[in-house]
Amino acid sequence: MSVVLDASALLAYLHAEMGGERVGSMLEGAHISAVNWSEVVQKALQRGVDTEGMQQALLELGVIFEPLTTRQAEIAAHLFQPTRALGLSLADRACLALALDLALPAVTADRVWGQLKLDIEIEIICR
Repeated sequence: MSVVLDASALLAYLHAEMGGERVGSMLEGAHISAVNWSEVVQKALQRGVDTEGMQQALLELGVIFEPLTTRQAEIAAHLFQPTRALGLSLADRACLALALDLALPAVTADRVWGQLKLDIEIEIICR
């Protein structure tokens, strides 16, 4: 089954953090928003990671990179109010919007997503 990856989930995989091995088993056919990809690259660079070839390596593992569509941008905007109290970022909402648009589960390492009251399956990789 395909999923939508939040930046936190992909970062857990890339940095061998808790739950990262679960993400590794989901990579074939997994989707990630370009917004979340930007966050992954930014965080990797902050850690001093050489990101050259990282996207290509993930493509070879079956990850599908998705542009943020205008429909998803509007979904993310509508998610602002119901996620505001939990402090979700625009990137978080872009992930959720992609998951809603594709009718796929969203995978994250962010435990606060477990409190979301949305019509979407959320899988938290580390409990």
